[in-house]
Amino acid sequence: MSSDKRDILEALKFELAFLEQGGYGRSVHAPRTPTRIFQDSLSCINFCEPTRPHPCSECFLTDFVPENAQKEDVPCHHIPLNPRGDTVDTLRDDQLRLEDALKDWLRATIRRLEQERAAAVKQDHA
Repeated sequence: MSSDKRDILEALKFELAFLEQGGYGRSVHAPRTPTRIFQDSLSCINFCEPTRPHPCSECFLTDFVPENAQKEDVPCHHIPLNPRGDTVDTLRDDQLRLEDALKDWLRATIRRLEQERAAAVKQDHA
């Protein structure tokens, strides 16, 4: 479980908006360098920190990373994005498929978290 204190639902909504607004397009400052999903977004606990001072295990995204991928260099790149098990890592060579899969995963995860929270609130008021 992460120690990241950000609200997971709000962070995922931000990530979806960032993605939908073209946030992972080529950088104006380094157009030849591809952007890195999650790492080049404010969602990353080490955003703009080249030395990565915070361990990825502290990031809220690790809650979605399978146990066997927790020790990877970039664990969030191993989150299964669909039933086939595609990940950021496996789709890295197909930006369009990657972004589509990520959008679908973000929407489904946001919807699930919203439903869980609504059910919890309903239960608290019962």
